[in-house]
Amino acid sequence: MKKKSVAITQPEKKAAPMKLLPGSDLFDRIQELSTSIARRAFEIFEGRGRALGHDLENWLRAESEFLHPVHLAVAESDDALTVRAEVPGFSAKELEVGVEPHRLTISGKRETSGEHTSKKTIYTEQCSNQIFRAIDLPAEVDTSKVTATLKDGVLELSMPKAAKVQKVRVEEKPA
Repeated sequence: MKKKSVAITQPEKKAAPMKLLPGSDLFDRIQELSTSIARRAFEIFEGRGRALGHDLENWLRAESEFLHPVHLAVAESDDALTVRAEVPGFSAKELEVGVEPHRLTISGKRETSGEHTSKKTIYTEQCSNQIFRAIDLPAEVDTSKVTATLKDGVLELSMPKAAKVQKVRVEEKPA
């Protein structure tokens, strides 16, 4: 199926064009991310003295270091689907949205600059600079009519449902 791009608009600003990733590039990106997570999970495994039985815990911890969770709310009406995704700190230029008739993909990567201080660090928290979320949609959507708006860290997508196939009764004429 062909993936469509979506223009994300921000209130009181010009619409920013979406970055559309071809399927092969998206696959390569996912493969690279998976490899990075696997390497980090192995480092965590070694840091625990190679203790067995914590594979899933190690993987999830490594994944959380690479990816920021994208919380979603999907609502369905008779004629459309609405998706609200929390993407705090990301601008429209940093987000990539792919829409297929039965699938939605949201990804983003932001650049941050680090500050160096001469003070001793006592406590620090880090948040991932990447997001990735793919979901199967509960209904087929018309990819040519999807709109997206980014406001206050919330990406809202409005996706009209595809026209339903009309059943036509076939009648046989007497000869």
